[in-house]
Formats: sequence, C-alpha cells, structure tokens
Amino acid sequence: MTAKVLDGKQIAKDYREGLAKEVEELKAQGVTPNLTVILVGNDGASQSYVNNKKKSAEKIGMSSEIIHLDESTTEEALLNEIDKLNNDVNVHGILVQVPLPKQIDETKVLEKIAPEKDVDGFNPINIGRLYAGVETYIPCTPLGIMEILKNADIDLEGKDVAVIGRSHIVGQPVSKLLTDANATVTLLHSRSNDMKAVLKRSDVIVSAVGKPGLVTKEDVKPGAVVVDVGNTVVDGKLTGDVLYDEVSQVASAITPVPGGVGPLTITMVLNNTLLAAKRISGK
Repeated sequence: MTAKVLDGKQIAKDYREGLAKEVEELKAQGVTPNLTVILVGNDGASQSYVNNKKKSAEKIGMSSEIIHLDESTTEEALLNEIDKLNNDVNVHGILVQVPLPKQIDETKVLEKIAPEKDVDGFNPINIGRLYAGVETYIPCTPLGIMEILKNADIDLEGKDVAVIGRSHIVGQPVSKLLTDANATVTLLHSRSNDMKAVLKRSDVIVSAVGKPGLVTKEDVKPGAVVVDVGNTVVDGKLTGDVLYDEVSQVASAITPVPGGVGPLTITMVLNNTLLAAKRISGK
C-alpha cells in the first residue's frame, strides 16, 4: 500500500479561489477586507511568515498592512498600537506575530485584541466560545486540518483519532473540532502512558509537537490517515513529526511536510479575515 498524498498546496489554491470571489463580491458592496499584522523585532522566520501573509491577502484582493515595531518596544506601546487597530473601522483582522520579545506578556497581548478582530482565534473569549459551541473564529491550523480531512472525504464519525500535542494553538482546539465531528478523540502528550498502543489502534493520527521522527511505521495501523503538523528545521530542511517515507507505506493517506497543513494555515487566516469583514460591516 502506498498512501494517498493529501496535497495541502492544491487544497489551499482551490479554497483561495473561492475566497477571492467572495472578496470581490464584498468589495462591490464598498468593503475591502483588511488584515493588519504587527511584527515586533527582526526575527528572520517571523518576517518571512508575515510577508507571506501580506502577499497572500493581497493576492485574493484584500488589503494588508505590516506594522513593524522595534525589538525594544515596550508592552504598553504594543498594547496602545493594538488599541488603535481595534478602533480603526477599516481594519477587520489583527494578528500579532509570535514569538514576542521577553519584555512583552503574550497573554496580555492576546487579551487586548478585540474578539471580533481576533482572526487567529486566540483571544480567551473566542477560545471560550469555541468550547461552548458558539459561533467564533476557529484557530487557523486546526481549521486547516479539518479542511484537509473534509477535502479527502475522510469520514470521522465513530472513528478513533489520536491527537499528539496539547497546545492551545493546535492540539486542544483540533481535538474539540474532531469531537464535534463525532470522532472518539484521545489527546496524547509527553506524560501519556503507552502512547504507541493508542496510536496503533487509531484510525486517524494528528501529530503536532515538533519532534522529528516521533511517529514511525510501527506506530501506525495499516490504512490509517496521518496528518503531520510538525514543523522543525533539521539541517536546513523543514521536517515533520512523521517518518514520511516509511509511514506512507502503511497509511491510506498522509500529509507531506512541507506542502501539507502549512498552506492551509495561512488560507484559514484569510478565511477568518473575510468572516470578520462581513461581521463587522454587517454585509
């Protein structure tokens, strides 16, 4: 058996074409969706990621700005900058790129972003809405994972799903979304007992810990679906959590790294920005 490759690039391309049409329709009504990203400091990877978000937004017809603040920016100055964007009617989505310099408390920053403009879905109010089953902005990587599974016609109802990693960015929210899709979810982490036994009986595995080589062929049930969210640079090469070459010989479907979940993450930032523009403008 050779696994079907779940091509995130192609799925993202098709999804963005749909978003572009909706952006065009909204612009015809006088509203141009705007995504504004704040970058603090000069981290090269963060700069590249921020520029990619801006280009991606503009490519589908949105407007996008980058506010680049100095590494020495105080927490108060950053919170004031967010306040300005919260009160700017032309800004619909606000992202603050992490990691932040040590003098800035990330929690305070996430709490400061207005929930209706929090297109990352990390404000505690939006996290609470997600778990209460209330309409909200869903974190972008989990939303992208669900889109990949939907696109591949993976039926989740009643399936055993293992999620490795319990971060508030991926592991916990994707566990909630999978549960909402009627899967039976086991959330695994560094303190879990007998992780390999859980993986071996799982119909779907989602790994999001950033530990290359974590998931091997021996861990995967023949015919399982494997979604690799790992994102680690090893010897200058982007690497996932899953030993792709060997796992693809036993899985029925698998995401590559790069080119799997990554393209969907930025796509869902755009999706949430469009949603925010519609909600804020009432269109």
